[in-house]
Amino acid sequence: MENRPNIILILVDDMGFSDLGCFGGEIATPNLDRLAANGQTYTQFSNTARCCPSRACMLTGLHPHQTGIGHMTNVPANPKSYDKGLYGYRGFLNRNCVTMAEALRLAGYHTYMSGKWHLGMHAPDQLPNQRGFEQFYGIYAGACNYLRPTHPRGLWRNNDPVEPKAPFYSTDAFTDAAIEMIENQKDSAPFFLYLAYNAPHWPLQAPPEDVARYRGKYLAGWDRLREERYRRLVEKGIVPRKGCALSPRDPQVRAWDTLNSAQKDEMDLRMATYAAQVDRMDQNVGRLTRFLRESGREENTVLLFLSDNGGCAEGGELGHGAPEQINSPDIEGLMVSYGRAWANLSNTPYRLYKHYVHQGGIATPFIAYWPKGVQAGTRVDWPAYLPDLMPTVLELAGADYPRQMEGRAIPPLEGQSLAPWFQQPDRRMERTMFWEHEENCAVRRGNYKALQRYDTGEWELYDLDADRSELHNIAGEHPETMRALSEEWHAWADTHHVVPKPSPDQWEHP
Repeated sequence: MENRPNIILILVDDMGFSDLGCFGGEIATPNLDRLAANGQTYTQFSNTARCCPSRACMLTGLHPHQTGIGHMTNVPANPKSYDKGLYGYRGFLNRNCVTMAEALRLAGYHTYMSGKWHLGMHAPDQLPNQRGFEQFYGIYAGACNYLRPTHPRGLWRNNDPVEPKAPFYSTDAFTDAAIEMIENQKDSAPFFLYLAYNAPHWPLQAPPEDVARYRGKYLAGWDRLREERYRRLVEKGIVPRKGCALSPRDPQVRAWDTLNSAQKDEMDLRMATYAAQVDRMDQNVGRLTRFLRESGREENTVLLFLSDNGGCAEGGELGHGAPEQINSPDIEGLMVSYGRAWANLSNTPYRLYKHYVHQGGIATPFIAYWPKGVQAGTRVDWPAYLPDLMPTVLELAGADYPRQMEGRAIPPLEGQSLAPWFQQPDRRMERTMFWEHEENCAVRRGNYKALQRYDTGEWELYDLDADRSELHNIAGEHPETMRALSEEWHAWADTHHVVPKPSPDQWEHP
């Protein structure tokens, strides 16, 4: 048992494809850059376009509709807010699935979680400690005040509420708790840690010293900065020069030079604070990896890092919330955001955002680091996605996937293990991949990706080898491919509890 690796899964919240330095961004992320340089980066890894469906998919190896979270989890104030009374849309993680923690605990792993849960909170059996985690510290809800979390969006340790002591910052606190859990382990059994930062999800709140390092940097504006990020993405080989053009600025975003000086200063503050949230997250990844190294655990610890969806355009073109609410512990509500214009930067070179299954909504930076088992400095350019993480973790741990739990049948895994890529980055993996969120539908087989956007209802087709930014719809040129992929998507939807519109309620499109 002692030879099996420790496994750490780090998930960040609402971070765009190109925000990290190793993925072309101007934000300082030296710790993640080190993991990427000494590990393996994935250039075509996809999530499921939204926070809680991504978490459900990632932790179970199933599509989110199979777990009961085809749309969203129920909010703290209303236990039925997203419960549509349909199997795939109950608003909490059902019992016909198995979490990584449940499977690994059966295999003799200790299982720890620190951070954002967001998979149910209105019944005892919906909580982390009842879904396989021995220890939990964090928030149950989808967002909190970074500086002063209060209930029902407040802190919990296991099943008990916690009152934070000032000074408090959630990103730091989640790392503190994670390290403490590992330090306090009494035996030499391997551990699984799920560290789910709420950063850089709104509200915009970051330590003043971190914000200060970025103030003024974003006065260059989103137009110039998108071009600079694109250039670095190409130079690093993250996107191909000939097969991935920089998408035009979002048509709902004005040119930077049309803003007045006051608007530019406010937008600089918004993006500087967002950048500081990413920076602080990276600092904490550094704290965790230094602890692993100094305690002799780093060599045999697998670390997987990714984001739950693309950059978030919620809050309109220039963001939501008054400027004085930014970095304030006394915010009213939590929706203090950086807006569509900066989200367009975060998702460089792609278009669209969280909610959508275009590349801007589902593309995530993905890093695999394991000194003992991952070929350092390698890159995987073949597509992969969230259902692949459960079979990967099970293979690394030598753990079985249960066919049933407590007398309930468990669906077979939907993904394939990424572990063979750790030493063979050029290996090919042929299969069809599927997505659906809020009537945004997509299917990918090889280089072809077909998608249907909620507001048009028409299928589009893209060749991602030649047009990864999805700028040239070729459905009319390849009608047979278009028809075959759309039929394959409908067959998948019919067998995976996908209902494009489960109620008259409108989805929350940004």
